[in-house]
Amino acid sequence: MASEQPLGYRRGTLDDVVPCHELMWLSVTDLGRRQGTPLEGSATDWWPSSEPLHRQLAQIAAEWWVAEETDSSRLVGFARSIERDGLLELTECFVRPDQQSRGAGKALLERAFPAGRGTVRSIVATSDVRAQARYYAAGTVARFPLFTLAGVPGAMEHIRPAMAEPIDGEHAIEAQRAIERTVLGHRRSDDEIRWLLDRRQGHLYRRADRVIGFSFLGRAGAGPMAALEPSDLPAVLLHVEALARTMGLECLELQVPAPNAIAIRHLMGRGYRFDSWINFLMSDRPFGQFDRFIPFGPPLFL
Repeated sequence: MASEQPLGYRRGTLDDVVPCHELMWLSVTDLGRRQGTPLEGSATDWWPSSEPLHRQLAQIAAEWWVAEETDSSRLVGFARSIERDGLLELTECFVRPDQQSRGAGKALLERAFPAGRGTVRSIVATSDVRAQARYYAAGTVARFPLFTLAGVPGAMEHIRPAMAEPIDGEHAIEAQRAIERTVLGHRRSDDEIRWLLDRRQGHLYRRADRVIGFSFLGRAGAGPMAALEPSDLPAVLLHVEALARTMGLECLELQVPAPNAIAIRHLMGRGYRFDSWINFLMSDRPFGQFDRFIPFGPPLFL
């Protein structure tokens, strides 16, 4: 039976990083069981690969709040958001499965994802109907699904070529940020790009001396990726596949927005298949050109 101890709310600290990870894992595995998509392993198993991202989110959080029982200090839930270039993104909002319907989710959202902050408010949300209801109440709308497509990285094939070059130095970082600003409407900070480059290989793509796209790929995940024109995505994705092969990755997973038909059809033609787990992009207003964008994976934010 759920405890009836009163709840208190406070800002998250670095001491909360591991407990929040464990609570998130508890919530996500509960959802997986209910939806018939169980996840393997444990929070401890997943911590080594998850730790860099969770510590980064703790460092760059715009808002990070936890709910705990005032008598025992037991963590009941947490919510966290990041803000970049006017885009406020809710990265996490989780409440213990046995502590639902106590108002913790609503209270956490009001603190971590306040209405009126940012030019756009967005969420990469699970399909859990309880979460969907909560996010609709917070003023966002489900715009489209975000599919996970997974497959074995294949060999290169002939396609209209694009020259790949490492993102290295200020000029290359500014070129990447400019593309993302054009495609997404918002761009990551220099510090976030440098964090990505410390953990993933970043590339710009050129054709006829014009930068046409970018990609990031690491062992812990793929993305973000974008092209100025959707027709250039296959060339970007083929290079990413080849890079994944050289890194020894046995499976490549990509988070692909439903409007990105060219990427989806290209990947299907390469033998990639849809995972049964589906997320949704939710926002308080339309934004971005998602027919030419592939978000960061794992799917916590764009």
